[in-house]
Amino acid sequence: MVIYLIAMVLIGLYSFRETDEYEDFMLGGRKLHPFPAALSAGASDMSGWLLMGLPAAIYVSGFSELWMAIGLLIGAAVNWQITAPRLRSYTEVANNSITLPSFLENRFHDTSRVLRVVAGLVILVFFTFYVSSGMVAGGKYFQSTFQGDYLVGLVIIAAVTVIYTFIGGFLAVSYTDTVQGLIMFLALLAVPVVALVTMDDPSAIWTYQTEHAYGLETIAPNENWFSLFTGVGFVAIISNLAWGLGYFGQPHIIVRFMALRSPSDAKAGMAYGVSWMFLCLLGAIFVAIIGPAFFGMDPSIAISDQENFETIFLDMGRILFHPLLAGLVLTAVLAAIMSTVSSQLLVVSSALIEDIYKGLINKNASDKSLKLLSRISVIVVAVLAGLIALDSTSAILKLVEFAWAGFGASFGPVVLGALYWRRLNAPGAIASIIAGAVVTFLWGGLASFGIIEKPFGLYEMIPGVAASVLAMVVVTYATKTPSQEVLDTFDKAIALSRTTKSNPEVDFEDAAQSSVVRNAAH
Repeated sequence: MVIYLIAMVLIGLYSFRETDEYEDFMLGGRKLHPFPAALSAGASDMSGWLLMGLPAAIYVSGFSELWMAIGLLIGAAVNWQITAPRLRSYTEVANNSITLPSFLENRFHDTSRVLRVVAGLVILVFFTFYVSSGMVAGGKYFQSTFQGDYLVGLVIIAAVTVIYTFIGGFLAVSYTDTVQGLIMFLALLAVPVVALVTMDDPSAIWTYQTEHAYGLETIAPNENWFSLFTGVGFVAIISNLAWGLGYFGQPHIIVRFMALRSPSDAKAGMAYGVSWMFLCLLGAIFVAIIGPAFFGMDPSIAISDQENFETIFLDMGRILFHPLLAGLVLTAVLAAIMSTVSSQLLVVSSALIEDIYKGLINKNASDKSLKLLSRISVIVVAVLAGLIALDSTSAILKLVEFAWAGFGASFGPVVLGALYWRRLNAPGAIASIIAGAVVTFLWGGLASFGIIEKPFGLYEMIPGVAASVLAMVVVTYATKTPSQEVLDTFDKAIALSRTTKSNPEVDFEDAAQSSVVRNAAH
């Protein structure tokens, strides 16, 4: 475990050598190969949820929770297909935008800075909760693996993550995410396979949860455990599928699209990313399927977390393997936690410095001061998220659910609108972000804090996205058409995207400046 943590810091130091300019710190100089782009997007997306939250949810409720995984897999594939190529092209022609808020400001030529600051504030609010979910996972990880103190684990894992993010910026986050994604992949395949091999009656995994109480007999037998439909309401299915809508608005995922070498890399990125995600989800699902029989048939073992059962993967790995191998397997959870936290810290840092400080306070700040302030902001946000994570009873999935919906509803519609709707203007974009954020917070946030019940039990992503789209359309048509300059830039971005798609071998930067693209736009 210590070797792994040291390796992550060394990757950070290596990346520091490649980080000369502020753009390098934030976006790696836009030279990211599709393989690390795909794995870093996947690793930063899946987080501790994949190895802790999802297996626990399926373990308790059965296949009814699979709708979430199905929605996410579809959403990830579509996101790579329709968002990545156009966003990479558009950020190139839109004043070389390096963050999502700066892209939106440049896309609509919003000189008021309102759009950029609103977007930055939304990122700051929701990502603080998102980062805290990773820290909660880190504390629970330390408890389960070493029977150690929750707070000590939280501090150690957060500190190492902050160190390599602080040192190496975007490249450190992307390279460490790639290593972490590979570790997660191998561990998620190894644990269920070894568990099956070691069980006296492997066939029991298909019947135990339907015939016996499990989880120290706190979970009743469920004859519909393996059914996707029986006992599952329409609202539950729609709510879980709606997780896939969130992909289009996750800043820490779509920033990888902005860092690709060329829009044509998106095709390979989708192949790598979706394949990795499918196999990882399959492994997590089988951990949950095996869990009831694995623990129920052997009274000498039990899941450490008897409240949310979020340590099922950790406990199986610890029980099945020799400590040396178990250490390697259990780093998968640590990898998942750290990859997400580091990506999110970097995006929050960019929101604070690039979008709020530079956008509102000091637009002429030097590269040196921006890099220094970005590093300081990483520490500040980590401390705030750590304070929220002090409550060890927080459910990881609930924190992720709230933040995921917040970004999906706030940014998803406006990102797609910016890339595909020529008529969309700045007031419409601002209204869309605010409506999505407010409805998500009122619908799901108040419920998460126990203030109200979630209306109809409907996931806040759905009303949030609906409100965002409605506000975007109404306000856009109620205000004036974008300037000709904005429309020309839109046409140029679309022409550039089509040019690189039809001719993947073309030099992207040359194409962005070429008269061919400009003429195609006209």
